[in-house]
Amino acid sequence: MAPHDLRRPFKRPAISDQQRRRDLSLLRQKENRLDAQRRARCLASSVLSFQSEPKSPSQEQSHFELELELEIEPDAEQHQGPATTYDVRQASKLRGTDARRWFAKQLMLPEWMIDVPPNLNTDWYVFARPAGKRCFVVSSNGTTVSRLRNGILLHRFPSALPNGARINNVSRSGQSYCILDCIFHEPDQTYYVIDMVCWAGFSLYECTAEFRFFWLNSKLVEVGACDTPSTFHKYRFATVPVYNCDQEGLQTAYIGPVPYVKDGLLFYNKHAHYQTGNTPLALVWKDENCSEYVIDTDSKGQVPNQQQLVLELQDDGRLATSDDPSVIFGWLNEDFIQKTGLHAGNLLRFAVNDGGLSFVDGKLEKADLQYLGQSNRARAFADSYSKVMFQYIVRHSPLKIEHLFASIGPLGDGDIASHDVEMAA
Repeated sequence: MAPHDLRRPFKRPAISDQQRRRDLSLLRQKENRLDAQRRARCLASSVLSFQSEPKSPSQEQSHFELELELEIEPDAEQHQGPATTYDVRQASKLRGTDARRWFAKQLMLPEWMIDVPPNLNTDWYVFARPAGKRCFVVSSNGTTVSRLRNGILLHRFPSALPNGARINNVSRSGQSYCILDCIFHEPDQTYYVIDMVCWAGFSLYECTAEFRFFWLNSKLVEVGACDTPSTFHKYRFATVPVYNCDQEGLQTAYIGPVPYVKDGLLFYNKHAHYQTGNTPLALVWKDENCSEYVIDTDSKGQVPNQQQLVLELQDDGRLATSDDPSVIFGWLNEDFIQKTGLHAGNLLRFAVNDGGLSFVDGKLEKADLQYLGQSNRARAFADSYSKVMFQYIVRHSPLKIEHLFASIGPLGDGDIASHDVEMAA
């Protein structure tokens, strides 16, 4: 299918099953009552005890070309619960790839917005995502530790968070710990908190985003975590302005001033719990006006001529995304796997060839891919299907800000003109 055939009218109809999966995720929240307190303790202990590994040099690229057919696994609905769980001792002893993958799947990872969800203006929040390093911050036993999404240590420091420094909260129980989902913004050395997972030992896994954001804004101020850094509070924490995703809120998040560099917009369903792994109840969207990096860059920071994606090699040679259930993009034959010394679990990088991604009735059917080599070992998991799709449509038929505004309600000519003037400023 030619790229122009993918283009949609102003109010763009759905081109994926993202909404169906959102409905299922909300349903599972009611059906699955998880042991959130135990999970929070395990995560807090693991953040403090995981050992970091140095990054290894990237693998050399080869140029084995292949055309792969895409297949979506059966619709039998699989449980989308947390990643494999361990007790505290097991989790703290994980190393290498196991540690990176386990830790990465403790974060709630937004899908990329392929379709605009219905009820965007009533059921969703929106905010400008800070550019920086996504990480967990855990305070416990008189210290504070931050770790990147692949488990590598970022900082160890004292903080004003509960049990986050030796000098404060000395009377608190060892069970008093805090887990925050943050983005570390290098220019101002600030942790921007985008979500709260646990506060003073109280788990928020099963609380709605609406409640988590309320607590986040009130509790950080109460303990002085947003204060200027000091001897016993090395880094400043800050909240991000969150808006109801109506016309005004979307406009403000998109073009309003913020004290950090923007890297797209994040959308959170108000009723969503903190779900580990990929979730369609949180979405990320970008364009060139609110992000420096809309199209993925290579290791040199350059936009490649061809779209690249990373897939995981499975036991039977299939190439899978990180979704649950995964999307299978094709297979590698056994001879090629043996010749290249690949193993199940390897993350492999591919380029999308001129044949592109083929669609039938609006659904992806096959992909023309070229094998480039193994991905960097510091990487924790393959690309998600929504990321691959977003990167493809942004090169051919991007989901524009006008589509988002149109889904909320009609924009008059004056509103559009005003919007364009502000964007040019």
